[in-house]
Amino acid sequence: MQDKGTKVVAENRKAYHEYFIEERMEAGIELSGTEVKSIRGGKVNLGDSYCSVLDGQLWLIGCHVSPYEQGNRFNRDPVRTRRLLMHKSEIMRLYGLVKQKGLTLVPTKMYFKAGRVKVEVGVGKGKKLHDKREAEAERSAEREIDRRMKGNRDD
Repeated sequence: MQDKGTKVVAENRKAYHEYFIEERMEAGIELSGTEVKSIRGGKVNLGDSYCSVLDGQLWLIGCHVSPYEQGNRFNRDPVRTRRLLMHKSEIMRLYGLVKQKGLTLVPTKMYFKAGRVKVEVGVGKGKKLHDKREAEAERSAEREIDRRMKGNRDD
């Protein structure tokens, strides 16, 4: 589901497999010019990334933004730590959730909104192995139902 004026560049499907995402918040991200051009081309990977609150600021750690081909000396380190931009009160609220309830901050999506790069940060609770198996069983059951329904339409 895409709003008008937004273009999803990357999704972190692994986050939905590993965590129950309880809440999502939008954050801006501090980038260099060549990183924005690379992201516009879709060369970003959120797979192994996570967020952390350090010294009252929110940081995106482990996100890989491939170097821009025409960037030469202006390119930055592909996996450098990047600052996420949110209001101080929102960051402190997230920090409280992480410290008290043992939740994790995970980037779930990166997208352009009105020409600016935004990151959707999810507050996640880790899934146990049986939860993952249960989710996989539900997905496969839904797939089987859809397959059977398609088969009946053709008859």
